Amino acid sequence: MKKMTSLLSCALLLALPEVGAQESNPMLSNGLKLLNTPYVAYTLEGNSEEELVVNCDEVDCTTFVENVLAMALCPTQGEQMSEADFMKNLQNIRYRNGQINGYTSRLHYMTDWINDNVQKGLIEDVTAQYSPSTQTVNLSFMSSHPELYKQLNSSPERVAEMASIEQRLSGQQVHWVPKNMLPAQGLPWIKNGDIIAITTNTPGLDISHLGIAIYIKDQLHLLHASSKQKKVVVEKLALSRQLAGNKTWTGIRVLRMKSIN
Repeated sequence: MKKMTSLLSCALLLALPEVGAQESNPMLSNGLKLLNTPYVAYTLEGNSEEELVVNCDEVDCTTFVENVLAMALCPTQGEQMSEADFMKNLQNIRYRNGQINGYTSRLHYMTDWINDNVQKGLIEDVTAQYSPSTQTVNLSFMSSHPELYKQLNSSPERVAEMASIEQRLSGQQVHWVPKNMLPAQGLPWIKNGDIIAITTNTPGLDISHLGIAIYIKDQLHLLHASSKQKKVVVEKLALSRQLAGNKTWTGIRVLRMKSIN
């Protein structure tokens, strides 16, 4: 079994985009550098007071994408990348208007995260340009389940703040691609390095998983921090098959880093 797993991994690596293509795509190149990074949940929840947590050694699906985007936005790539630039980008990506002002200033819901980072000019919502399908955002999960969040469970005030944010975001119409409309080969307008946000039918939630688009042998796959495999991987199954195998995943939204040039 170990030998078969190793052979499959080698086959995937051989099928990855060529080095030149990776280097010209900072989202993809920086994402691939984090392959095999351990998956660890709740790495942002350890502090009693909200502050910027920088941890590239342990990631979940959200912090993986945030770290990669923060790296990709740095003006200097590779070994000369500035830690100060990376940290500045990470704070700007993770927090509303780039400002840390308590727990609820963090962009917990992806609808909020997308809106804020589009407004800041860091990403674009390419789904809105290409997919006619829309759905209505209806958020309530965090305020309805404060016991799942350390900072909410101990603070009715934060729960009320989160409920207000949920109410503000709910009712928004967003574009998406239903999973039955996504073929194994992807879609012409989904590019290597795009951010893939997986929509969910879990009541009160908008997005339940994140990753980065990567094409392997003409099929669209997901580069992501996998809770099942406990590390960052290039998923062996095509994204369409991943979606089909999960009853709570309903489709995708696609975001793209805007050029810093």
